[in-house]
Amino acid sequence: MVEIKKDEDNMYCFSVKSTGGSLILSSIPFPNKEAIHKVILDLNSMDRHENIFERKTNHQGKFLFNLKDRIGNIIGSSQLYSSEAGMENGIKNTKNSLKSVSSVE
Repeated sequence: MVEIKKDEDNMYCFSVKSTGGSLILSSIPFPNKEAIHKVILDLNSMDRHENIFERKTNHQGKFLFNLKDRIGNIIGSSQLYSSEAGMENGIKNTKNSLKSVSSVE
């Protein structure tokens, strides 16, 4: 599930949540909903061989991933995961959630 919210600076952010409501990924701020929609559509049109997910491990050994746009800019970051398998599941859920977005309300 992709959720879009307006922050106190009148910028828009999107978050990806699991079906159970747990936060998977939070985006950077965007100037409007249309910019978010454009980025999501662009991500969905990218060839599956392009690497839009950057897998990382923090200094405490926790796993996380960043979502990148076509030119490599980070547009979102995940929560921390205790296992690599959990992170991979978060990436899978993020892909599925972004593919299901057809319009921005």
